[in-house]
Amino acid sequence: MKRDPAAVIGAIVVLFTAICALGAPLLTHVDPNAQDLTATLLPPGSPHHLLGTDNLGRDLLARIIWGSRISAVVGLCVVAIGATIGITLGLVAGYAGGWLDAVVARIADVQLAFPLVLLAVAIVGVVGPGVITVIATIGITSWVQYVRVIRAEALSLRERDFVLAARAEGATQTRIVFRHLLPNVASSAIVLATFEIARAIVLESSLSFLGLGVPPTIPSWGGMLADGRQFLDTAWWIGTFPGLAIVIAVLGVNLLGDGLRDALDVRR
Repeated sequence: MKRDPAAVIGAIVVLFTAICALGAPLLTHVDPNAQDLTATLLPPGSPHHLLGTDNLGRDLLARIIWGSRISAVVGLCVVAIGATIGITLGLVAGYAGGWLDAVVARIADVQLAFPLVLLAVAIVGVVGPGVITVIATIGITSWVQYVRVIRAEALSLRERDFVLAARAEGATQTRIVFRHLLPNVASSAIVLATFEIARAIVLESSLSFLGLGVPPTIPSWGGMLADGRQFLDTAWWIGTFPGLAIVIAVLGVNLLGDGLRDALDVRR
């Protein structure tokens, strides 16, 4: 990966985002929700406000740094939920075949028939907004991507010689699935997980932009973008900087995913 400049840039962006998420209390001592009505709509470069302030006098830099926490938490938790469900179902369905494989494939097809954003909006609209609700909604709706990839690889791997040899030696099906199949699909799962993190960040930002994500009291890039849309002609920085944060973070994750895909490709 060190020979791939794009992957290195992506890794640096992801590392910087992780540092902001983990070290937000140390990087800024400004309360992201602290309002100062005497310092509203200050432009970037103002004293004590590097990126300016919003219509309530809140410091944009502090809110962007703290907003990275929501994106990081949502992205990692969504991947943990979706990957656990999708990889397990994909391995079991691909190895077992038969009616179990058919049932899992049809359930995946049914969910794919619904637009992901529309499905997430419907679920959050019924259950109610919140961090836990957003994580659970996106995580439950993201398992399909893992199932499609892992199931296809498991269908191919189950006929390989090393699987047949393990079966002939009396290995249990559980051992074959998790000891022999899982390591061989790990590279694809890792690459897919990186892209799913990026998609989770975009989807969380979309829900927050629509008012269906995290509560307004919690800084989030999507919520900040929604707050700044009515000030684009008078205070462009309120919506521009959170939007750039989303673009840079997602681009960094995607570049890292491309690098991992090339680095983990056994044919290379």
